[in-house]
Amino acid sequence: MAKVKPRVKVPNTAEAGEIIEIKTLISHPMHSGRAVDGDGNLIPRKIIKSFHVSFNGTEVMSVNLKPSVSANPFFTFPFKVTESGTFDFLWVEDDGTEYKKSEEISVG
Repeated sequence: MAKVKPRVKVPNTAEAGEIIEIKTLISHPMHSGRAVDGDGNLIPRKIIKSFHVSFNGTEVMSVNLKPSVSANPFFTFPFKVTESGTFDFLWVEDDGTEYKKSEEISVG
């Protein structure tokens, strides 16, 4: 399997009360457990089952994913920033494997 790589895009700075756009992408095959390889063998299920975003320790967005989600799940969402802080992103696979990424924003 290719290396799983989470990516996020958060502005470095914003004005207090500004609505920013956050973009996330994780490179992941999202194997549903129903496909077969070239030899006809079933490819085991391996999906990102949940995605969570927190800002300064408070959860601001979460999603539960199902096997029908395409490979490389991409999410974009707005967020109204009122203070400087850190966004923490967490993707969790079926087997409990976690992928994390953090980004800071300065509000002035």
